[in-house]
Amino acid sequence: MLSKPLPAYASGTSERPLLGQTLGANLERTVARFGDREALVDVATNRRWTYNELDVEIDEAALGLLELGIGQGDRVGIWALNCAEWVIIQYATAKIGAILVNVNPAYRAHELRYVIEQSGMRLLVSATSHRTSDYRSMVEQVRGDCPRLGEVIYIGDASWHELLARGSRADHQRLEAQAATLSFDDAINIQYTSGTTGFPKGATLSHHNILNNGYFVTERIGFTEKDRLAIPVPMYHCFGMVMGVIGSFSHGAAVIFPSPSFDPEATLRAVQTERATALYGVPTMFIAELGHPDFASFDLTSLRTGIMAGSPCPVEVMKRVVADLHMEQVAIAYGMTETSPVSTMTRIDDDLDRRTSTVGTVMPHVEVKIIDPVTGRELPRGEHGELCTRGYSIMLGYWDEPERTAEAIDAAGWMHTGDLAVMDDQGYVNISGRIKDMVIRGGENIYPREIEEFLYTHPDVADVQVIGVPDERYGEELMAWVVMKPDREPLTAEAIRQFCHGQLAHFKIPRYVHLVEGFPMTISGKVRKVEMREAAVGLLGLDDVARIRHA
Repeated sequence: MLSKPLPAYASGTSERPLLGQTLGANLERTVARFGDREALVDVATNRRWTYNELDVEIDEAALGLLELGIGQGDRVGIWALNCAEWVIIQYATAKIGAILVNVNPAYRAHELRYVIEQSGMRLLVSATSHRTSDYRSMVEQVRGDCPRLGEVIYIGDASWHELLARGSRADHQRLEAQAATLSFDDAINIQYTSGTTGFPKGATLSHHNILNNGYFVTERIGFTEKDRLAIPVPMYHCFGMVMGVIGSFSHGAAVIFPSPSFDPEATLRAVQTERATALYGVPTMFIAELGHPDFASFDLTSLRTGIMAGSPCPVEVMKRVVADLHMEQVAIAYGMTETSPVSTMTRIDDDLDRRTSTVGTVMPHVEVKIIDPVTGRELPRGEHGELCTRGYSIMLGYWDEPERTAEAIDAAGWMHTGDLAVMDDQGYVNISGRIKDMVIRGGENIYPREIEEFLYTHPDVADVQVIGVPDERYGEELMAWVVMKPDREPLTAEAIRQFCHGQLAHFKIPRYVHLVEGFPMTISGKVRKVEMREAAVGLLGLDDVARIRHA
């Protein structure tokens, strides 16, 4: 008699309980244990703090905010690239129970106006400028349309120094009294997710959400107070502020900002000079670091671990990270903003195959399951479906948008991720793409990730993304956008087809090939396939075909 296949469901067990603390209380615990250890290094400005020193500035900022009338539940925006002040405001708002609103540094005036108004922001802490972005000018453009926005504090100028000065003159007992009113279930953070249509949604996260996720992520890569983490990923996103800063601070480890925004050379240099033991990044960042012309000149032997996340990791890139960056204990993590963010992750003792072909197993105190996206029923292991997750990490909801919250989180508390996945018999999960990225060619379901992984093995391909484009006969056809390795002959569609012949089913072989220098991306390093599809319609002259409606 055949045994019934296991359901594609797993729950994460752990000997370590969840942390029932606020973010501020957890920091105080770390300061008490590791006060003299280095906490934060801002390489670009040549500044560094021990935990004792950082905690003093955080308290001054927190008391300064209280003196300005900011209290529990008030929304405080942060609009800046990676810098020490980001961390100070992150923990200062947490200590008084204000809700930190992360503003994407790439936003323009109309997007800034939207998040200020949608969140009900009362105070904004902003950079003055960066490259071509004049933040001060954009703030002035929108202030008249945002009546609830009061103070604007600019990092580095008189208003910032006055905030700290106010706090230094205030009664410290006021902060202790404020802390006594806080609960770890309170909302503490709003992060706006980049939707493909319409305005972004404000995922609202609690102390409990982000403290525990940061803690258990860094537990899985063996963090201790001796670790030093280089963070080139943006702080406005969960990868930087939760998995990076909160995860490090919950263990007494040091955080290193190599530069305000990602720079491969600055990152490599910071790893070398600061003797970083861990490095975070999305695949495109690691590709840029490995491809730097002076890569071989950097001493990166201090590295042992790190995390690659944010988008699917090419197998060949992962192998080079392990071999050439000395990150033998690197892990792959999967998640989304709405889940604080990580739901599954590999372990440092997983073999290379697990760490290059899966996103690991379910995290402690979290559940995952894979369902049929049409019927909603649980699937057996080995079948592709939508990944859902449940547990402490699920957001409180989208800020002030109950209907959109109900669309994402069902009545049983499951977050529907929109990602296609499959779970094997040992509980390891593989992400095969977004449901909306799946290509249906002549009735065949095609997962671009599979084709991308194969094309990465071509000796002339540095990076590749596969999308679906409109086709009159088949509904959709495949198109590969290819970044060539330096000094290689340009690939043609015919050359790609020859490479795939006999290796991939005929319907998985891209019909079109487009050579590019890079891909359109979000600031957090995620490839914008929606934008690529829109561009491809014009490039291939498929406007008329795109208007054909298919059943």
